[in-house]
Amino acid sequence: MREFSESYLDRTREGMWADSRAALEPLALDTRDRILDVGCGTGELSRVLAAESSGEVIACDADLDLLAAAAEHVPAVAGDALRLPFADDAVDLVVCQALLINLPDPAAAVTEFARVSSDLVAAVEPDNAAVEIDSSVDAEGTLERRARRAYLDGVDTDVALGADAREAFETAGLEVIATRRYDHVRTVEPPYSEGALTAARRKATGEGLADDRETMLAGELSEGEYDDLRGSWREMGRDVIEQMRDREYRREEVVPFHVTVGRVPES
Repeated sequence: MREFSESYLDRTREGMWADSRAALEPLALDTRDRILDVGCGTGELSRVLAAESSGEVIACDADLDLLAAAAEHVPAVAGDALRLPFADDAVDLVVCQALLINLPDPAAAVTEFARVSSDLVAAVEPDNAAVEIDSSVDAEGTLERRARRAYLDGVDTDVALGADAREAFETAGLEVIATRRYDHVRTVEPPYSEGALTAARRKATGEGLADDRETMLAGELSEGEYDDLRGSWREMGRDVIEQMRDREYRREEVVPFHVTVGRVPES
């Protein structure tokens, strides 16, 4: 499973459910007694679950540093998604967000979730192949699509899982009772946050692509093609910074997430 820094999770999940929580309605959070958030990271979803439910919310992650951040808001337990430290039927809802896309065998994790849940299992998973970018820098959308295609070709898990998570649920023997799409929209516009300024600097230096170089080259992208892409990427980043100086830069990114909910069969 891939590992992520606290800053990465804050940046990518920031404001995830700020606009609407309607896609979470099938989870019936107001009726839950005990909820387990697996692969919680720094606890962004855990806090939403705690706000929407009067029941107990427990955060679980294998990364102790990330878990420490989650533990500031809800009870937290260290654990592997494939070997959860909970008894059978210990909770009545297990939920994860952007976890299955990072696992080589999503169905194995869902099977483990079903073991510890007496009722529902839910997964909130993105379709990273369907991300849409609208930017005031003309080249940004085109370059991001090129980089995304190369990344998807080289990554060894299904990061475009999205609604196809239902297949993992069915393989695990769950009855899929709902699948809802939720578009997470991230907007950059004046006044620019420190996070937006940092992202612009990373584009201008090529750091963002450098982080993913190994994955991109694991696919069909050649080193020459990567170097060409990175050069264009850095030029695009400089255009972003220039527009920011003039307070003209605007960007909207839409990431489609799919909430899949399954019921554990009665034993």
